[in-house]
Amino acid sequence: MDSTVYQNLIHEMPDGTLKMTNPLTGRTAWWVPGRIGRPSFHTGTAVAEHTEIHKPEDYCAFCPVNILQTPPEFERRIFHPDGTRSQTQILPGDFADNPYAFRRVANLFEIVTLDYWQRNYDYNGLSIRREWAEQYKNHPLGREHLLSLMRTKHEAMRDAGEEVPRLSEEQLLDEADSFFLGCHQLILGARHFQQDAQVGKAESLQWSGSFTSADHFEYFRFTSDSIRDIYESNRYVRFVVTFQNWLGSAGASFDHLHKQLVGLDDWGTLISREVDACRSDPNYYNSLVVNYAGFNNLVIAENEHAVAFADFGHRFPTLAIYSKSRAGPPFEHRPEELRGVSDLIHACHAAQGPETSCNEEWYYQPRDCLEQLPFHVLIKWRMNNPAGFEGGTSIYINPLRPTDVRDEIVPKLFALREEGRIAVNIRIAEECPVQPNSLLYNRD
Repeated sequence: MDSTVYQNLIHEMPDGTLKMTNPLTGRTAWWVPGRIGRPSFHTGTAVAEHTEIHKPEDYCAFCPVNILQTPPEFERRIFHPDGTRSQTQILPGDFADNPYAFRRVANLFEIVTLDYWQRNYDYNGLSIRREWAEQYKNHPLGREHLLSLMRTKHEAMRDAGEEVPRLSEEQLLDEADSFFLGCHQLILGARHFQQDAQVGKAESLQWSGSFTSADHFEYFRFTSDSIRDIYESNRYVRFVVTFQNWLGSAGASFDHLHKQLVGLDDWGTLISREVDACRSDPNYYNSLVVNYAGFNNLVIAENEHAVAFADFGHRFPTLAIYSKSRAGPPFEHRPEELRGVSDLIHACHAAQGPETSCNEEWYYQPRDCLEQLPFHVLIKWRMNNPAGFEGGTSIYINPLRPTDVRDEIVPKLFALREEGRIAVNIRIAEECPVQPNSLLYNRD
């Protein structure tokens, strides 16, 4: 490894300007003293102050009362005293039978559509899903549900200026196959506001950090299992993009907690770059990422199975959480390994708070990739807007240095652990062992 490259990933100029390069993307970000004052973390609030709290919740299309405003459920996860269990391919008459913790549905407005898969790959979906679609269409309530969704979708498309033909009911039902066979899916939490919320403020929203660490793990594991399910249901999918947009300025349509999964026939530019980097140096993620963070005192938390640090070279202030597991994709992790990653992600969300708009992005080894990549998650705080300077130079002005992010989060982690609101086995800051080459992804 070129020691000059290693030393110059974070470089402070004599005037205090900090120049940072991300080793995985090659992206350059600068922190410029005096250019941007320290911003408030509370930049993404979209909920109206003092919204009236009422039950049952009906604040948006993702709320339990509005189940018929979302497509049919692939699966719902239900809490029981002995753990969670799943109910799959639900029919209309079963909606009210079991209150859910989380449910998985198709995205009404797909990014990569069923038509894309059918026209380009002659994809027909699994027979069990096609049978479910027929059962749903033949159920009186199911038929009306599907027709209502398709009419709503087409009207929204027309309002957006698209030319959408008027279709018969049978044609609308044919298009509704995307709700059963498509590969753009949502993981929806049950609650809009927290259980004990008295006033509907932003800090009362149900968000990743408001879960217990155990409940966050169920949300996290459900998402991981759903990635595997998309792979198994469509053999043409090479990578499932997985992300969470929190609050409107991060791209969320509703202030209701949810994750998105999108099956692609492509790895995408970022994963491709990471694969290239790993091909050139199999220990790349240790040497130029996690080791570097440790040697520069950027590690904020660690447990047996994962490590979290303030990342560098991004357009937004960013936290990175890396799995130490030998396994590649999250669904190949042992439960205790996945729980370790989940606990650190949960702690990071809890420390940054519900009013910080952010994107949570998952990165892992694609299923047709021979190089070994560690599972890692980035949490990007959407507190700045890239503009003309960034577009013309590809140099991004970041409002916070990595050390600012560290110093903001670490005291909150100590307080949260003391209060029992995050996993108690998390080590924080100077408590972390920070062993070099702690990621085991490249070990046989």
